[in-house]
Amino acid sequence: MATAIRKRDVTSPEPAAARIRVLIVDDHEMVRSGLAAFLRVSRDLELVGDAANGEEAVRLCQALRPDVVLMDMVMPGMDGASATRAIREHCPETRVIALTTFPEEDLVHQALQAGALSYLMKNVGAVELSAAIRAASRNRSTLAPEATEALIRQATRPAPVGHDLSARELEVLALMKHGLTNRAIAERLIISPSTVDFHVGNILGKLGVASRTEAVALAMHTHLVD
Repeated sequence: MATAIRKRDVTSPEPAAARIRVLIVDDHEMVRSGLAAFLRVSRDLELVGDAANGEEAVRLCQALRPDVVLMDMVMPGMDGASATRAIREHCPETRVIALTTFPEEDLVHQALQAGALSYLMKNVGAVELSAAIRAASRNRSTLAPEATEALIRQATRPAPVGHDLSARELEVLALMKHGLTNRAIAERLIISPSTVDFHVGNILGKLGVASRTEAVALAMHTHLVD
């Protein structure tokens, strides 16, 4: 009697997850070599190329279409912010992580304004950098504490004196600085004396001063007008 052969259930293995394709951009060869070695030992990260400057980075991004770019911010020629802006324009699916030595407020602001998703310092640990790359591939941002502090300082810094003066008010203030009376200012700008009075009142209020003399002194001290 033939023995029935029972087929065993065979579960097909799940396909391996796609590796995150990374491009390195840095003008220092030692930095590129160190980052490349780090990527080569990460199972889910793949090094697809490296560039020594911004121009080369833009070309490689268009050719290779990496998932994530590790972008140095300070490079000769096309800097990191300019390269980031170009990459985001030509390769919108690519995410850029600014990876730099400098935590200055202006640099952080420029990088994020250009389209960088994350901002990290070069002394970041391997675990933190891996996590940031994985997060970037999912369109999630990572900021170094230094970058966060820089953004907070920038957001909480008092606005500069005279930042809210209109173009016309700055014109009037400049003529006040040269000693012109309200009537003389009206003639110079071809507007009515009452309009000049209105502008002068606004200038005093916005500058927080009580007189024309104080307004002129403050404008000269802060180089508000030439």
